[in-house]
Amino acid sequence: MKRILITGGAGFLGSHLCEKLLNEGNEILCVDNFYTGSRKNIHHLLDNKNFELLRHDVTHPLFVEVDQIYNLACPASPIHYQFDPVQTTKTSVIGAINMLGLAKRLKIPILQASTSEIYGDPEIHPQPESYRGNVNTIGPRACYDEGKRCAETLFFDYYRQHNVDIKVIRIFNTYGPKMNPLDGRVVSNFIVQSLKNQNITIYGDGKQTRSFCYVDDLIEGMVKMMNSDKSFTGPVNIGNPREFTMIELAQKIIQLTGSRSELIFQELPEDDPMQRQPIIDLAKNKLGWIPEIELMEGLKSTIEYFKNLKKG
Repeated sequence: MKRILITGGAGFLGSHLCEKLLNEGNEILCVDNFYTGSRKNIHHLLDNKNFELLRHDVTHPLFVEVDQIYNLACPASPIHYQFDPVQTTKTSVIGAINMLGLAKRLKIPILQASTSEIYGDPEIHPQPESYRGNVNTIGPRACYDEGKRCAETLFFDYYRQHNVDIKVIRIFNTYGPKMNPLDGRVVSNFIVQSLKNQNITIYGDGKQTRSFCYVDDLIEGMVKMMNSDKSFTGPVNIGNPREFTMIELAQKIIQLTGSRSELIFQELPEDDPMQRQPIIDLAKNKLGWIPEIELMEGLKSTIEYFKNLKKG
């Protein structure tokens, strides 16, 4: 049994990670400031004797005794991270410094949940980990993109300078139950609009692509990375390499919901990437990880979750 700290543990990904690691017999210290995380996501875990919840903002130091750290704390959807961009950057940068300092003091491994957003609007497609990205440093998305890029820099500097045991994953678009219906992400937007028989809003011409990874696959890759050989630091892409246009995604969701929704088109937001698709050879070779859940299967589970939310 390990005692594991998960920052952002009440969020979409964090709550799934809490469940998985609890089920594997670990003690979990879930830390969240509830800016985007929700108590509903972890409410069913509160009676578990191996689960502890602490309300805390990672921009402030944390003094606890744990065996591993998963650093997931940061709003991840544009509607949330652009609401308070200064705080978003602080969460990524100061949060990384505080968690790395804790890992250094305790001499324990720490995993950084980085993002495909560090590639920006990529000029290379699909994206390998060696690609350095195309990010607008002064654009409205930069608080998240550059915050995560700086966090990666800090992780590797702590690794080189202080010999901290680091792991860095770059997460591509992920979806599944416990997504916030109001987070402004494309999967949740399309499902909510479809279930209400509202027009589905597509930005741009709808031909821009994303690669959608089901949350269970993503969490499996994250845990495999944490427990991989100490010499393998990453960064490593974790995502599903199958690529879909926004129009294809909308059509699949309409089909699965039986919705009467129609597609409407609006102007593409500034710096919104046209293509995003991971090369996952490194994850396959180093972690033995590949995503297994097909988009239609994952969408069914996600739609069912949103239907139950609607009933509640």
